[in-house]
Amino acid sequence: MSLTHLAPRVPEAITADPPRPTPNPLLTQSWLDLAFLHWAADPADVAPLLPPGTVPDTLDGVTYIGLVAFRMHRVGWFRLPGIPYLGTFPETNVRLYSVDAHGRRGVVFRSLDASRLVPVAVARTAFRLPYVWSRMSIRDDGDTITYTSRRRRLPAGRGAHSRITIRIGERVSDPNDLEHFLTARWGMHSTFFGRQMYLPNTHPRWPLHRAGLIECDENLTSAAGLPRPLAEPVSVLYSPGVPVRFGRPARPGGIPTP
Repeated sequence: MSLTHLAPRVPEAITADPPRPTPNPLLTQSWLDLAFLHWAADPADVAPLLPPGTVPDTLDGVTYIGLVAFRMHRVGWFRLPGIPYLGTFPETNVRLYSVDAHGRRGVVFRSLDASRLVPVAVARTAFRLPYVWSRMSIRDDGDTITYTSRRRRLPAGRGAHSRITIRIGERVSDPNDLEHFLTARWGMHSTFFGRQMYLPNTHPRWPLHRAGLIECDENLTSAAGLPRPLAEPVSVLYSPGVPVRFGRPARPGGIPTP
């Protein structure tokens, strides 16, 4: 089936603010000290890696590969307070950009490395997300941040690693279309027991800074099935972070579950 046949007629607008509220959150958390690295990609190269019912989301005919490193902070269920220890840990994910037949733009995670075993096990079991248990650290040195990750010696993760160092630059007062496209994503596409799943999220508008890339030594993208070698990233951004609320999964017909 062609990408054109699957593509939605009218994708949602790219907006800096969430298109819908999350009055009864399923999950709450904060994402802190984020580094966003992005590479341009041909939609045909990443289309086979997306779940059924979605196609690559594009801006001016180009899609993107994202490598995002950050600090997860106080994951909580429903309206309960977030968990200080088990819910707080470094994470690095490899993600693609997707849109479904209802026009909902989102991300598809090809891998998510995290340093807490219990959240990794819960996310793999409850949401069928490709989390991997890794040794990780985040080191701040003034305006420079280094994120390191190395997967533990498990059959699925052996040898995969990343080391990213960025220098935080000036605040982005007026993000451009690409910066909104890469960061303002209001849902996640996945599959759950063979069925399409869309998990919406909301958060305040991103506070963004441009950043300089000092070091990027990684093979998480190739371990996630993406083409190598990657060229220089076309966008490097930093954000101090936002609080996030995840809504309940939507049914295949696009209606949220009660």
